[in-house]
Amino acid sequence: MKAVRVHAWGEAPRLDELPEPAAASGRTLVRMQAATVGHIDRTVWRGAFLRHPPLPYVPGVEAAGVVVSSAHFAVGQRVWLRGSGLGVARDGTWRELIDAPDEAIGALPDGVPAALGSAFFSPCTSAWVALHEVARVQAGEQILITGATGAVGSVAVQLARELGAGVRALVSDAAQAARLPAGADAVSVDALAPRADVLIDTVGGAVLAAALRGVAPGGRAVLVGYTAGEAVELNLPELLQRDVALLPLNMLRREDAGRAAAPALLARIAGGGLTLEVTEFPLHEAARALAWIATRGRRGRAVLTA
Repeated sequence: MKAVRVHAWGEAPRLDELPEPAAASGRTLVRMQAATVGHIDRTVWRGAFLRHPPLPYVPGVEAAGVVVSSAHFAVGQRVWLRGSGLGVARDGTWRELIDAPDEAIGALPDGVPAALGSAFFSPCTSAWVALHEVARVQAGEQILITGATGAVGSVAVQLARELGAGVRALVSDAAQAARLPAGADAVSVDALAPRADVLIDTVGGAVLAAALRGVAPGGRAVLVGYTAGEAVELNLPELLQRDVALLPLNMLRREDAGRAAAPALLARIAGGGLTLEVTEFPLHEAARALAWIATRGRRGRAVLTA
């Protein structure tokens, strides 16, 4: 069985040959068809996550494939995988045959390709939980979104419009504005006015500090990601006077809410009502995929294919 493994923190992952896992009670073997490469994978790979599996380890917190052996799922069933420590506390999904706890697995509708089934959970459930559970957005509210051309941001635009909210997207230039999802009005930092009820910030860093100026007094800012920087300098007197609530989104803690929303989100994807871009890489190009997700201007998610 071929598997990608990390042998040292921050070192390029290698394609290794490993023994196939054996069937066990409470666990399901899945033939991997697609495995996502995400920012949580980069964080664990760098050794910067709060917990991590022992070296060497197989990365990957998400995947999709077909059941090979299970007491809980039918052999041949299409499934998606996420959670239960995959790629974080134990070996993950970047391998041809995945050994996963039954509770990490969900049914994948026939209308959803494996690449999308692998990639949907993190951006779609993060956007859904940010809007519904954390910000509690109401119809008619005004939403400002950063990183709206990225995976989480683009889904947040689509879901916010479904809620009946007005959506603006913070952009750096005309080229980025041209790539926005339908339904979002572009706004530059220079043109920001404090009128948004909710900020969904998917990039962090200096962009977050700038975007906060677009939130109305008493508004809410949901902090989703940090691709533009892990540290931010805030003007505390200004923040306190404007009374903007900073609300971090921790999807590890809100995993249950995400899993509860997953079937409806997959149904929307299958029906074409929700879209997400993916870029595919062969399994042996995992290092290139890790580098790609950190590049400026890329769109959607990266997935490895067996």
